[in-house]
Amino acid sequence: MSDLRPLLPEPSGAVAYFGPAGTFTEMALDRLMDRVGWTDPERSTQSSPGDVIEAVRSGAASHGCVPMESSVEGAVPATMDALAAGDGVQILAETVLDIAFTVAAAPGRAGDDIATIAAYPVAEGQTRESLRRLFPSATVIPSSSNAAAAADVAAGRADAALTTALAARNHGLTALAENVADAADATTRFVLIGRPAPVPARTGRDRTAVILNLPDVPGSLVRAMSEFATRDIDLMRIESRPRRHSAGYHFFLDASGHIDDPLMGHGLAGLHAFAEKVTFLGSWPAERATGAASPDHSDSLRWVEALRRGEH
Repeated sequence: MSDLRPLLPEPSGAVAYFGPAGTFTEMALDRLMDRVGWTDPERSTQSSPGDVIEAVRSGAASHGCVPMESSVEGAVPATMDALAAGDGVQILAETVLDIAFTVAAAPGRAGDDIATIAAYPVAEGQTRESLRRLFPSATVIPSSSNAAAAADVAAGRADAALTTALAARNHGLTALAENVADAADATTRFVLIGRPAPVPARTGRDRTAVILNLPDVPGSLVRAMSEFATRDIDLMRIESRPRRHSAGYHFFLDASGHIDDPLMGHGLAGLHAFAEKVTFLGSWPAERATGAASPDHSDSLRWVEALRRGEH
């Protein structure tokens, strides 16, 4: 995992995260703070990814940590919708956690005595087959977070929780099953956001993301993707979310590369030239492989400069 300590100064205020305490997001925040070299800033728990992002937008928090993408379930809708709801935030760093869950209950409860399991919907989506196999008679009921699922059991609102080992311990629960996951290599990517700022320096294994509002004409999305394809820039993710207050969709594009790569800069400029709106989400160092690196056309660019000087 690359060290970002020269890149991100200490936060000027609280760092918000999708809580309560004991969630995977808190674990991700711990890793991110270690990665960027922050000592121990004040933390603020928020009840949803959208609340975290709004706290950063409003200035109530200096930075925030939210889940972005599950390798099993895809993008986290609450995070995507909140990012698309306005400007004023930027992704500065990321970390990826291997994800496996604990099913926990009050001491003394047995697995065949479980009728209801509290689960955060994203977590339930990552463990649906495993829960059906382990607890075939149980009904899954939604909870607001992985840690809140453990709190639901402690409060008597459910028989068991699909949660983290940390949250289970915090609420005095006993594990009925550990390392629960439908996919052995399940991961979730978390991002650290802040207010718009100079982008972290190019590392050579970076990720750039934008949100597009495109004209309602045939071929708009193809044209957007071609801004990258014609420059041999690897598009790693394309997703859409409905606009909340008007017809149409927000399109999320993640590409391999950095805004300081000349071809990436040209591609972003091309998007800006025809899209109704381009929201720049940031360029930042990727923790794991991002796809093909941006091509190096420096020789070709120097050739063009030489032509301008009459050297041909």
